[in-house]
Amino acid sequence: MKLSVLGAGAWGTALAASWAPHHDVTLWGRNRADLDAMRTSRINTHYLPDCPLPDSLHFSSDFDAATDAADLVVVAVPSHGLRSTLAALAGRASLPPIVWVCKGFEPGSRKLPHQLVAELLPAHTQTGVLSGPSFAQEVAHGYPTALTLASHDRKLAQRLAESLSGHRLRIYAHDDVVGVEVGGALKNVMAIAAGICDGLKLGHNARAALITRGLAEMTRLGVRLGGHFETFMGLSGLGDLILTTTGDLSRNRQVGLRLARGQPLDAILTELGHVAEGVTTAREVAALAVELGVDMPIARTVCQILFDGLPAAQAVEALLNREIRTEF
Repeated sequence: MKLSVLGAGAWGTALAASWAPHHDVTLWGRNRADLDAMRTSRINTHYLPDCPLPDSLHFSSDFDAATDAADLVVVAVPSHGLRSTLAALAGRASLPPIVWVCKGFEPGSRKLPHQLVAELLPAHTQTGVLSGPSFAQEVAHGYPTALTLASHDRKLAQRLAESLSGHRLRIYAHDDVVGVEVGGALKNVMAIAAGICDGLKLGHNARAALITRGLAEMTRLGVRLGGHFETFMGLSGLGDLILTTTGDLSRNRQVGLRLARGQPLDAILTELGHVAEGVTTAREVAALAVELGVDMPIARTVCQILFDGLPAAQAVEALLNREIRTEF
């Protein structure tokens, strides 16, 4: 299968590298110099410096050339870049199936990726989302990973899951696009909260409680938006939540750890050098929860720490002293 992966960041590069031994894969990025360097060194120095790239992987900074004749387009740009990437595809007379892997809401509009696809490519129904517990570094190294590919078209989801799966990358088909997207977006917010919890050295009990109550918040909002309850018990819900709240390769967890040390947000993001989707997602989720009347105290508190200057220790005390309620 001829694949076009749009976005040469960590995740796009890792997926392209994973698929290149089995498919004809072209990795597209905006920066021609960076792509030329990757072609020569077979390393993505900025995002995956210790992960050699397969000799069979192709690179292109020409959008049209990268996507022409593709059997599948995988959009691996951050959430804030999804609209412009879809707009660039919108002028085509025909399009292959499109799968996106970004995890978040569009800043400002609070739209999930599938809503942007419906807005910009209204006639195109061969679409889906790929998500689940996965660090780019581990996928690029070929470590065992399981993901979920969801599409409103069940047959497409099954066909792509089978085609894109490999010996170390197992993909399950699903039809709950909304649930998979919401799980992928909200786990990043909870990872920031978990980083704060661990950065303040509140202990394992506190982290377990936070993860569990975070899952409850994710599920409440996801079901309210039309997702299925059971989706949040699966790979793109609980699985991704466990990984990003406990694994130090998580950028969003790193944001929380550094917030707990008192570092300012701007300095943290500059130091990371990677996109931490949970930062922008926190603001959108907090506003959406108010709009829909969904109780999300952890997400709201993370937003207050990030954007309102609420000290992390004070935020924790406020959460612990909330009114006692029934668990379910």
